[in-house]
Amino acid sequence: MIKRPAAAIAAALITVLAAAPAAAHPHVWVTARSEVLYDGKGEMTGVRHVWTFDAAYSAFAVQGLDKDGDGKISPDELKELAEVNVESLNEYDYFTVAKANGAKVAFADPRDYGLTYDNGALTLTFTLPTAKPARADKLLSLEVYDPTYFVSFAMAEGDDAVRLAGGPSGCKTNVTRPKTPDPAKMQELSESFFENLSANSTFGADFANRVLVACP
Repeated sequence: MIKRPAAAIAAALITVLAAAPAAAHPHVWVTARSEVLYDGKGEMTGVRHVWTFDAAYSAFAVQGLDKDGDGKISPDELKELAEVNVESLNEYDYFTVAKANGAKVAFADPRDYGLTYDNGALTLTFTLPTAKPARADKLLSLEVYDPTYFVSFAMAEGDDAVRLAGGPSGCKTNVTRPKTPDPAKMQELSESFFENLSANSTFGADFANRVLVACP
């Protein structure tokens, strides 16, 4: 059984792995949206993430969760799964790396988290507050990626992929989405290679979503 982010996303990934080809990477796909939170002093106070999972993972993850049998899966029925997801992502720093004016940002425990299931897609929303306000009035960089590349993140298309909440006036945002991996090179990598990747791996950084916020 493959280790690493199987627990970092949810126990349901074990089922996904059993159905997936042995050399297939990544195993899960996420469309991401992020909102960078600022206070009135131009300091960053957190990131609000909205992650929508692919249909295959979503279908596996919600199996057996319609407890009242009404044919719908409510946020309340997803509460326990949301808690497992968020707590287990701690090992991977919530797949989030930020630097404010060149200094790495430390994050506190997530809050305001929850899952919804609509139109066959599972969406995880959570706020990742900074441990303390981070001075980001000039330059902020934000990266979203899985270091083990078990999960593939892609920022959503359009202007709402990244929003600034309360940021300094005149700030401009630039989003660089991850490059498409070379299928031939990926095929050369063995399953054991991926199994040995850890949360400290730099492999997944090659497929990072990078956001740059520059303020006057």
